[in-house]
Amino acid sequence: VQLVESGGGLVQAGDSLRLSCEASGRTFSSYPMGWFRQAPGKEREFVAAISSSGSTTRYADSVKGRFTISKDNAKNTVYLQMSSLKPEDTSVYYCAASEHGYLGVALIAEQLYRYWGQGTQVTVSS
Repeated sequence: VQLVESGGGLVQAGDSLRLSCEASGRTFSSYPMGWFRQAPGKEREFVAAISSSGSTTRYADSVKGRFTISKDNAKNTVYLQMSSLKPEDTSVYYCAASEHGYLGVALIAEQLYRYWGQGTQVTVSS
């Protein structure tokens, strides 16, 4: 599985941005997906996750109410809609795919994800 993120960029505080992550392969619908981010000098952290079917989602407290994750199995794509962006959201954002779709839930643990994209930079200026 190959994952390719897009949609990052430089925005001002309060703006919105939508990240996309397109996956190769024919089994995308079986993968729970997640978004993680890593700021300079910090460890990678969980942002949002969605179950394989798209029926359940989970969010980090820091983005709850501002970010929305969604999954289009017909397009092999997962999205992260980000609104009310803050300077502290500045990071490289990574999408990831898990092979643990049988669990039927959204997964927040980084170690449960096997496939990772190359990342896309999001910079929020104040």
